[in-house]
Amino acid sequence: MHFSTFLAGVLLALSANALPTPIPESKPGLITLPLKRLEQRSTSHPLIAHQQNINRSHRRYARMTGRREPSNEELHENLRKRVLSVEGEEGLQRRYNRFVPPKERAAEDEEGLEKRYNRIGVPKTSHKSTKTAGSGAVLASSVAAEAKAKTNQTKGKGHNGNNHGKGAAAGAGAAGATNGTDTGATGANTGASNSTATPDSVTPANTPTAANSLGLDIEANDVGYLATVQMGTPPQDFSILMDSGSADLWVGAENCQSEAGGDCGNHKFLGSQSSSSFVDTKQQFQVTYGTGAVAGDIVTDDIVLAGLSLKTHTFGVALIESVEFSDNSTPFDGLMGLAQSTLSQQQTLTPIEALAKGGLVTDAITSYKISRLADNKNDGEITFGGLDDTKFDAATLVTLDNVNAQGFWEGDMDAITVDGKDSGLQGRTAILDTGTTLIVAPPNDAAAIHALIDGAQDVGQGTFTVPCTTTASVALSFGGTSFAIDSRDIAFQPVDPADPTGDCISGISAGQIGGATEWLVGDVFLKNAYFSTDVTKNTVSLAKLV
Repeated sequence: MHFSTFLAGVLLALSANALPTPIPESKPGLITLPLKRLEQRSTSHPLIAHQQNINRSHRRYARMTGRREPSNEELHENLRKRVLSVEGEEGLQRRYNRFVPPKERAAEDEEGLEKRYNRIGVPKTSHKSTKTAGSGAVLASSVAAEAKAKTNQTKGKGHNGNNHGKGAAAGAGAAGATNGTDTGATGANTGASNSTATPDSVTPANTPTAANSLGLDIEANDVGYLATVQMGTPPQDFSILMDSGSADLWVGAENCQSEAGGDCGNHKFLGSQSSSSFVDTKQQFQVTYGTGAVAGDIVTDDIVLAGLSLKTHTFGVALIESVEFSDNSTPFDGLMGLAQSTLSQQQTLTPIEALAKGGLVTDAITSYKISRLADNKNDGEITFGGLDDTKFDAATLVTLDNVNAQGFWEGDMDAITVDGKDSGLQGRTAILDTGTTLIVAPPNDAAAIHALIDGAQDVGQGTFTVPCTTTASVALSFGGTSFAIDSRDIAFQPVDPADPTGDCISGISAGQIGGATEWLVGDVFLKNAYFSTDVTKNTVSLAKLV
């Protein structure tokens, strides 16, 4: 049994493409994109889902810091222990029998895969390297054959050849049946069409208030954040997941194939059949994330962000996608990495860097206002070229030097407090990553924080619980300013969904993922601050929301 298959027990049931967002009047030098949120749909026990979240955070952090990744066997054993503690031998046996190797996955019934937390991570090696772990190695071995087949098809049929996009409906349909909910038939449009349907698990953002703006739609229960970007000639809308913890932009190729077999599901695809400005460089790239992997060709084509056009921008199209991306339930068509381009496996500028270089924005700044599903405000935005001063209190704005030499966004923390009481933790740093759901702290630090929260308990394997009714105010201090985390984010999810006033899984977990002073700080914190990065100055800024 493959570990990657076993881990697919907590997946989010998602489908189709996001609604195109109206583009407000342009304002030179500044772009803002709305963010959508997605509602989590999982039938797994919260503690099992939480363990998978921790596993992915550990792997993602190891890749960020260049440390040894936990092996599949180590992660598998952590998950096995958690299943055993929650469901006993019967549950363990049921789960082992439930999942099948990738080649057989297309035959699964509706009790199969569900979308998981934290699908996205960071690249491991440059695009020239063929050494990756897990599904990435499988993808690397497949790309050359795909490229050769594509070349032969082009030679034989030219532009009038077979459409390798959405034609293989059987493969997509079978993949859709693995979602755990009946979403495979939802929005069953072809890859070349412009869908106007929004997936049920995506909450559309409101029309942005700032000029040159697109909203961030929310995927599931604050799991991911999506924006609509136009690509190709004529331009088509693509729903793209925004990730500050990686540095490559990609969408599926017209002849994309799933690692599980069949095509790449109910998504939008890009290639020479749909875009007259599409050019394939024939160079290959590969990105392995904390969960999932893609491999394909580096291409150039026109893209548009909130009305600002990048002509012949260099990015990637995926010829092979792991099931985390190819499954029908995945609500986005690709991913945009917004760390520094020193991390790019495609060895090209990120979109914000390209916009700044082309003079379309004044500064290579990316700013995030991440919305919380429970607030029902739907006001998430991503801003390119500056900060949207209507979203934060300017008097609280702090700017920190980026202390990460690799290209991630990391800043020094002054202090960590609970209800105003200092935890005594000094000299800590935080990698700020929109692609991580939780906060992951070194074990001793996590224990110290929870010791200050009334009713908190260590339930093992890096997981803590807190009362769902806790009002504890955990705050992280940066640049002399303390940023409080909403207690709803600390009480992350009820252990028993039927008892929302009992114990909740804590949004702060423990992990042996780096040095004794390094934290990985994800959306549990970032929903509580305005977050901005500046490539040119190599700085990170935070401010309190208004």
